Amino acid sequence: MNRAFLAFACAVALSAHAQTYPVKPVKVMVPFAPGGTADIVARLVSVRLAEDFGQQFVVENRGGAGGTIAAAIVAKSSADGYTLLAAHQGVAFNATLYSKLPYDTLKDLVPAAMIGPTPNVMVVNPGLPIRTVSEFIAYAKASPGKLAYGSGGIGSAGHLPVELFQSLTQTTLTHVPYKGSGPALTDLMSGQIQAMILTMPAAVSYIKAGKLRAIAVSGATRSPAMPDLPTIAETGVTGYEYAPWYGWFVPGGTPRPVIERLNAAVNKAISEPVLREQFAAQGLVPDPMTPERFGEVFRADILRWGRIIRDLGLKAD
Repeated sequence: MNRAFLAFACAVALSAHAQTYPVKPVKVMVPFAPGGTADIVARLVSVRLAEDFGQQFVVENRGGAGGTIAAAIVAKSSADGYTLLAAHQGVAFNATLYSKLPYDTLKDLVPAAMIGPTPNVMVVNPGLPIRTVSEFIAYAKASPGKLAYGSGGIGSAGHLPVELFQSLTQTTLTHVPYKGSGPALTDLMSGQIQAMILTMPAAVSYIKAGKLRAIAVSGATRSPAMPDLPTIAETGVTGYEYAPWYGWFVPGGTPRPVIERLNAAVNKAISEPVLREQFAAQGLVPDPMTPERFGEVFRADILRWGRIIRDLGLKAD
């Protein structure tokens, strides 16, 4: 009888906590430097959540180690919904890329809300005599290692798609890792590096301004944001497809009612016309889903990319 009462009391307490959550500012950890897509998306969503909840959602950038530093901070934080991880598909990559992580990916990081996927765009410095993927491949084969590409670090969402590209095209490029895609983008525009496979939200304004030249998109189909741009697969790189997602995670052990309240709020925010329009203009497709469905996507990507990473022989440590 006492146990039944205790269980009932706990359930009531959790429900009450969820109904009042959040009662103080929420920290949103972004595992990369400012300026990248993970940062852009986190800030857009955080503004809407702050308006909805009447509490601050404070974005904090903590780059380094392929996003594992920020992930570890969240994984070890109190499981109360006040420290969140706003990351991308790289969280799934890291489960295989790192032989030793300071957290258990599946137990310590719980998928709470999917934001949506975005195809990446293959871009080059406009000073290069390259306007198509075929020309890029020919240039790379004529001068192996001469073309340098940037990414947000070893095993990052900007690194793996280029490794896959090199594997499928039998080309050799030089990888220059940064602490985030923002610094890499700056060097790309200045000519310090020559190419990137970059997320659309981070690149689209620079493409329109002529500071970058887009030559293809990485998804299975053309993007409504750039309908005239072919996919990499269309250009002859058979089997190439890459459209990473963005999502929010909470520490393992976070009360289910809190996860559900956060999930509902994020789904509401990304379904609103204004935010959908902001995302669509940059190639991101909002995809609201339940925590359970997001968990299925997350686990499937750990398996899929784990196979790819092992096949390519990649390690981040």
